[in-house]
Amino acid sequence: MNLYSLLDKSAILANLNVKDKNDLINSIIDLLKNQVNSDQLEDIRQAVFEREKIMSTGVGKNLAIPHGKVASIEHNYAGFATLKDPIDFDSIDGKPVTMVFLLVGPEKKNSTHIKLLSRISRLMNSTSFRESLTQCETPDEIYEAFHQEEVRYFGN
Repeated sequence: MNLYSLLDKSAILANLNVKDKNDLINSIIDLLKNQVNSDQLEDIRQAVFEREKIMSTGVGKNLAIPHGKVASIEHNYAGFATLKDPIDFDSIDGKPVTMVFLLVGPEKKNSTHIKLLSRISRLMNSTSFRESLTQCETPDEIYEAFHQEEVRYFGN
């Protein structure tokens, strides 16, 4: 599964303005409101915050990948945002976050979840790709950047 087909344009934001880590996580989860029902959205919120309590998903290089597995959903969902201003996220490298990629999946599909997290990490490891994302001003531009990078990197 490629990331650009997982990302719905309604779940992508450019220049998101948030005040802190909790605000960021809630804002990115709220982007899924058109794809899941309200109970599932709250299950997602609980799973992501529970995962975040275990260890910060601020993976370094100004990126956070909050994620979780949820019993009440049948599909994988993703959201992505670039931030207007960097925020502290307790990242492993101590640097603030400027972009966030949310991934949630069904509890029963652990291997798919791990594969998608790995794909996100490999793709987002590219400095030039991260820089190109910071230049995007609209969800369409961000979506297209993901599409082009995946085709370049994975050949899909």
